[in-house]
Formats: sequence, structure tokens, C-alpha cells
Amino acid sequence: MTANLAVRQARSRLGRVGVGLAFPPVPAEVWRREMARMEKVGYRSAWTNEGVGGKETFTTLGIALAATETLVLGTGIANIWARHPATMRAAAATLAEAYPGRLVLGVGVSHRPLVEASGQTFGKPLETQRTYLERMAASGAETVQPATPFPTIVGAIGPKMLGLSRDHADGAMPANLPVAHTEWARKLLGPDKLLVVGVSAIPDEDGARARDTARQSPLMRLPNSPHLRVLPELGYAEDDLAGGGSDRLIDDMYAHGSPDAIAARAREHLDAGADHVVMFPPYGSEPAAQCDQLEYLAPALTRL
Repeated sequence: MTANLAVRQARSRLGRVGVGLAFPPVPAEVWRREMARMEKVGYRSAWTNEGVGGKETFTTLGIALAATETLVLGTGIANIWARHPATMRAAAATLAEAYPGRLVLGVGVSHRPLVEASGQTFGKPLETQRTYLERMAASGAETVQPATPFPTIVGAIGPKMLGLSRDHADGAMPANLPVAHTEWARKLLGPDKLLVVGVSAIPDEDGARARDTARQSPLMRLPNSPHLRVLPELGYAEDDLAGGGSDRLIDDMYAHGSPDAIAARAREHLDAGADHVVMFPPYGSEPAAQCDQLEYLAPALTRL
């Protein structure tokens, strides 16, 4: 019952489109300014990521929550290797109690190279994620109890992790995948789970240049990338996966072109079953440049 309430309330507050900001650690002043700007131009949510070390997501979200009035903040994704399950639950519950209805907790197993670089052993992802969620849930009675429950969603791409998201969490957050994956994910999750979809947006009307920008992302080059495993199930051939991705694959995975074209892609994901779409600007650009691009896209995206 609580999970259903958390999902219903999140759907109401998130709206249709939010923004994802995956830049490295920045001074608090910069983070406050850019979060306030995203709220002012009409976005309903903002999401940020983390690794192990460097930027710490709950501290970052706390700064953003204090600097804004209604913006919903999400972890996209909080790395389960960065903290104990009880600490993860406590951090999220503390922010959710202080800022009712303004937090979505996204958690995930990250990627093997990043985890092993931190000196930890990357176990079986599905088993590791399941155990982590169970321990988080078991610690709930020991933490502050927010008046407004917050949903917990899982960074999930493949069918087994999506099934885990359905059975052990409030939903899923896949990212950087074609619309066909969103439709597939909704069918696996069912109608009652929260589906937040991350989409990389490249506001460049030169198609060839936009595709070159997309291919700069490390996404398709990570060893054992779950994207590379799931794309063949969606009908993509080995040639589509080579060289950073074929034109067809890039066009399906990324939203690029004019603001209206990018908004149209977001609408396709919504029509395919996403509750909320998070638009990420091009990988590697500076914080101010990312937010400039998101502000440029806001009139088209916030109309959805």
C-alpha cells in the first residue's frame, strides 16, 4: 500500500519531463544557481548521478532542495557501492522528511570497471541488487518516517533487473535506450510501477555532427555494458553496435535536432509507457553549458 501511494504521489509531482545533470563536482554556489534556473524555466524535476568518491549524491540533493521551492530531486542513480543499505535508506528518508514529496530514490549497481577501480569486488549484479534492496527495506523501522513516502526505483535495463525492479522496488529507471525498450520495460513492470526514462538530448540540427557527438559517449565502449546485451533483443544487429553505433542506432537511442524534434522524442517515450522522461544534455560538457542547453529546450519540453 505504501509503495502504491509513493508511486501515485510521485507521478503527480514529477510531471512529464525533468532534467538530468551528470557533471562532476562543482561548488555549492554553482549547484544552487543552476538548480534554481532549471526550476525557473519550468522543469518539474532534476536528477543527478554519482560514482564511488567525488560527488556525493545526497549532499548534492540537499543543497538543491534548499535552493528551490517545488523542484522534485532524484538520484539517477545512487551507487549501491558507495554506502551501506541502511545508510542509503536513512539518507533518503531524512531528505524526504525535510522536503515532503520532493524526493525519488534511484539506486543501481553501477558498472564493473568503476566499482573495481574503487577497490571493491563486483559481484553478480542481480543478486547484489536484490540483497541490497532487502537490507534497505529491513532497516526502514530504524530511520525517520517521512509523512509523504518516497519511491525507490532501480537503474534497470535487462529483463531480469526490470523484473527485480517490479518485485522488490517501486519501479525502474532505464536510460539511453530506444523507445522500443520503454515499451518493453512497461510491459515487464506492469501498470502500477513508476517508469522514469533517461534520454540523452543533443540540440544540434546538423544530423551528422549530432551523431558524432553521441559517439563520444563512453556508453557503447564500457566492457560488459548492459546496453550492448539488450540491444540485440530489440532487433539491432552486430553491425549496429560497432564503432560507437550505427546511424540507425544513434538516431533511435538519442534525441537530437531542433527543440521540437527533441520534444517529439520525449513524447514517444511517454506514449510508450514512461511516466516521466529525464533529458540529459551532451556528455562531457561544462555545467553552465549543460544548463544553457536545457534552458534552450525548456519551451518545447515543458509544453508536453
